[in-house]
Amino acid sequence: MVKLRLKRCGKKQRALYRIVAIDVRSRREGRDLRKVGFYDPIKNQTYLNIPGILYFLEKGAQPTETVSDILKKAGVFTEFHFNQTQVN
Repeated sequence: MVKLRLKRCGKKQRALYRIVAIDVRSRREGRDLRKVGFYDPIKNQTYLNIPGILYFLEKGAQPTETVSDILKKAGVFTEFHFNQTQVN
């Protein structure tokens, strides 16, 4: 099973997080399948690769709680549901 979750990078006391698609059994810093964005909690900036995120969501990837909140703020889930209704 694949999850969309945060992977910590950056310096001490200056954390940045990559949003990655990763296998459930991997540890937090483990090998990811694809990088689909990043999140800077200090500057409150996000960059999202929307097509990459939608691809993994359509394949059944489950976002973690924090990633889910980030995606909701960006409006990704509305786009995901819009694409699902067009397909069906």
